[in-house]
Amino acid sequence: MALEHDMIKPFEPAQIKNNNISYGLSSYGYDIRIADEFKLFKGSDPDIIIDPKKIIPDLFEDFKGEACIIPPNSFILARSLEYFKIPGNVLALTTGKSTYARIGIIVNVTPLEPSWEGFITIEISNTSPSSVKLYANEGIGQVVFLESDEVCEVSYSDRRGRYQSQKSITLPR
Repeated sequence: MALEHDMIKPFEPAQIKNNNISYGLSSYGYDIRIADEFKLFKGSDPDIIIDPKKIIPDLFEDFKGEACIIPPNSFILARSLEYFKIPGNVLALTTGKSTYARIGIIVNVTPLEPSWEGFITIEISNTSPSSVKLYANEGIGQVVFLESDEVCEVSYSDRRGRYQSQKSITLPR
């Protein structure tokens, strides 16, 4: 289905390990990688209130590199290396990989709605009391695909969703 609908670019038709955290096609999903671009959360002041309706871009620092360190009890934003085009009869869910979950890293469950396309902005939380290292161009999560026997009545693109065709890490809009 992924090749037929040109759903994932670049597409890896098998699971790749090679001393990496795995990525590529899995049993019923696709293990995604994170790109080498990150937004590091800087707002450690408990008096700061983060309002998703009025996000302060200065709360994040742009970082590019082969690895990223997440401080204890903090989070970062990243983006998928893969670009997705979800067909109108498919809903996909992004979940974290157990390799990271076992050390306190939680990847927010994110739906990819029918007819949505773009790079996935991924919120990654470090719930551990220690800093954790993430590796760019390696697996971070899995996208699980749910196919319907019909196209949805109103798709994400029909609603002109605010995150349609995102090309970079996107803060709340």
